[in-house]
Amino acid sequence: MAVDPDGFLRRLFRAAVESADPARVLARHLPERPRGRVVVVGAGKSAAAMARAVEAEWPDVTGVVVTRYGHAVPTRSIEVIEAAHPVPDQAGAEAAQRILAAVRGLGPDDLVLALISGGGSALMTAPAPGLTLDDKMQVNRLLLASGAPISVMNRVRRRLSSVKGGRLALAAAPARMVTLAISDVPGDDPLAIASGPTVWDPEAGADLSDVVALLGPDLPEAARRLLLQAPAPLPEFQADYRLIATPLMALEAAAAVARAEGVTPLILGDAIEGEASAAGQVMAGIARSAALHGLPVGAPAVLLSGGETTVTIGSAKPGKGGRNTEFLLALAVALDGQPGIHALSGDTDGIDGSENAAGAIVTPDTLARARAAGLDPRAMLAGHDSYSLFARIGDLVSTGPTLTNVNDFRAVLVG
Repeated sequence: MAVDPDGFLRRLFRAAVESADPARVLARHLPERPRGRVVVVGAGKSAAAMARAVEAEWPDVTGVVVTRYGHAVPTRSIEVIEAAHPVPDQAGAEAAQRILAAVRGLGPDDLVLALISGGGSALMTAPAPGLTLDDKMQVNRLLLASGAPISVMNRVRRRLSSVKGGRLALAAAPARMVTLAISDVPGDDPLAIASGPTVWDPEAGADLSDVVALLGPDLPEAARRLLLQAPAPLPEFQADYRLIATPLMALEAAAAVARAEGVTPLILGDAIEGEASAAGQVMAGIARSAALHGLPVGAPAVLLSGGETTVTIGSAKPGKGGRNTEFLLALAVALDGQPGIHALSGDTDGIDGSENAAGAIVTPDTLARARAAGLDPRAMLAGHDSYSLFARIGDLVSTGPTLTNVNDFRAVLVG
């Protein structure tokens, strides 16, 4: 293979992340300045970086945004609050109230600029009436362990919130609201990005009894009642919603780098969901077909995909891992040392699950090196302990917080 697999895959990942850097992409999506005030609010892992990008163009604006602990950056006039993710905390609840207060009392000549990105659902938490913060925290824990797709998680979060599902936009009326968003969800649905605080929710009255059954007996009773009763419909409205970065844009940026280095890219999709381990098995089959038969693409080629898989935790206490390292370990086990196939999978926010790495790299000798270190790859996959395996053999990809988030990035190189 003409390229160095490790360096090549890392360059693709870097290109994907840089394509969603607010400092590079936000300015061209700003609206015209209004006659009145500009108030900036926002929530998500990219919220502080987006706020700084706004200030670079409009240095006199004010506002407040909330981001994850460790994701703050210096700003001049927009206040940055840090809070917990993926399970909300008191700081996120207080931030939500500050954001709601900031948009109230504005007039029709004023503009609210809403900066929305992945993670905003947990970071800006305002429990619905009758629900406590502890209730919301417990629901989030149950959702994260349930294996439910992100679309279902967000439907639950909207039902249990006083700010999601368009309620932030309604609080800002009659001011004009423009949303600048970085998508981290399959399909780029504005209603799913941070649970849609600035868009009208046509699913507000959906039957969620199946989700109640999925979450089980540990679901708080107040949350159970809210999920089983259809709320009063909210007024319908049109949103000015602008996507400034998406998973597909990130995959296309990586594909351009691959072509420039003489490797054929094949984008398999930006919205792949399902169990991470199952996705790893499927991708191994596609990569093996490419290596042996030149189908669906001949080597040298790189299979690119995005989206958000899930990891369903059973009753046993899990090890350390996230959906990207679990995908990779399942891929490695399925390939079983197949020559010429390397892979990288990472979360573009720099944090895979709750661990301190974006993801990892798989090589043809991953399993051999793991076994030489006294590890059992199949047992660690079954125990959701993928992070520990890659950490032990030195194949983690660690970037630190990237201050953006266009979901997971997967690249499988076939030499």
